[in-house]
Amino acid sequence: MVKKKHHDKKRLFVLDTNVLMHDPTALFRFEEHDIYLPMVVLEELDRGKKGVSEVARNVRQVSRFLDELMSDKGEGEIDQGLELPRPSYVTQGQEKGAGRLFFQTREHTLDLPKSLPGTTADNSILATALALQNGRTDIHVTLVSKDINLRIKAAVLGIPAEDYFNDQVLDDVNLLFQGASELPAGFWEKHVKSVDSWSEEGRTFYRITGPDAAQWHLNQFLYSTTEGEPFEAIVRSRDGDGAVVELINDYTSQHRSIWGINARNREQNFALNLLMDPEIDFVTLLGTAGTGKTLLALAAGLQQTLDEKRFREIVMTRATVPVGEDIGFLPGTEEEKMAPWMGALMDNLEVLTQSEEGGDWGRQATNDLVRNRIKVRSLNFMRGRTFLSRYLIIDEAQNLTAKQMKTLVTRAGPGSKVVCIGNVGQIDTPYLTETTSGLTYVVDRFKEWNHSGHITLRRGERSRLADFAAETL
Repeated sequence: MVKKKHHDKKRLFVLDTNVLMHDPTALFRFEEHDIYLPMVVLEELDRGKKGVSEVARNVRQVSRFLDELMSDKGEGEIDQGLELPRPSYVTQGQEKGAGRLFFQTREHTLDLPKSLPGTTADNSILATALALQNGRTDIHVTLVSKDINLRIKAAVLGIPAEDYFNDQVLDDVNLLFQGASELPAGFWEKHVKSVDSWSEEGRTFYRITGPDAAQWHLNQFLYSTTEGEPFEAIVRSRDGDGAVVELINDYTSQHRSIWGINARNREQNFALNLLMDPEIDFVTLLGTAGTGKTLLALAAGLQQTLDEKRFREIVMTRATVPVGEDIGFLPGTEEEKMAPWMGALMDNLEVLTQSEEGGDWGRQATNDLVRNRIKVRSLNFMRGRTFLSRYLIIDEAQNLTAKQMKTLVTRAGPGSKVVCIGNVGQIDTPYLTETTSGLTYVVDRFKEWNHSGHITLRRGERSRLADFAAETL
């Protein structure tokens, strides 16, 4: 639903086509308020129903919802508005809504200003909203659209307009779980009497009790920057105001390299601990360009696939932009079609296979072995698949919707691990924002599960040139 504002009058929401294309269940998300669908919206939905893209599937779902609402309804009932229920498959545990759905059943004669001729779909929607606003003084008409330009034009004409917020995970992306927290100054002095420690199978654990521990999340990293007393640990369990934390492995040491790669900063060390932990099935890595997300994920995958034999192979996929559209009539196999989108994979494989041992022949043998165990798959063909004992990397995950993310993550079968990497500051998909991205969605929803982990990488490690450019340009 949209964000609530106080109005004395009953509210009528005029929906733009992109709202329904983005979320088919938007019809049921406006609680007690009424919804109005202009005829041009129905025309646009009809034009968008063909194809196998996510948008086309959403349009067909909207059509099924409308057909269900209109079944056994006469012309008079449609004029009076269709009562909007809350089906059990849309919203659980809520009372039946009192809102109604209205269709445009007659032509509005109000004309737009000459600067906005009503020949485009957007301008027709504006004309409809303006006619409703001028013709009905007993209601408050609001246009709901994910199109920023349409909302701007509506504001110019004096029509209240809002974005669609139902799929917004957070009010501000800065509130997103970061995955790590620094212990406050004086933490150990404050908890000296409430800390127990022990060792088990070469691992060191601490049980900490207090109000601070009650705020921690499962698999959240804790660290202290006190000079001479470095402390880096991960929360393993919580019970009331107590928590058990475990000291993590130090992958910055040359003795603990992962496929020849060492962590170069604290966050990278946290990331490798998550990626190498067999008890963690789902990992999300956020970070700007050059922070090492893809390199770390690939290195951990190769280590566990080729050396430790934990997984059969690495499967890598990413959203092609435009998302969900056909990858085209490029010649070749699925992997060859995806090759133009996988430049990041190829670049990182060059880093991971540049060993000098064995000369050119040795490097070529390593390349052949690695490429034989890495499969590139298109997002378009993921439905219905199940990956058994696979290490699945979802690259550019910020360009996926919450629904697409669910489709991918639920492909994981027994023994598989899913790694989602992306940068919410580089979203290319229309109508997705930092707070509505599928990557933001899974970070927030998985933060309390004891088999998932998240870390936000902050420092760029690509090169001094790239670091300087990122800071100054």
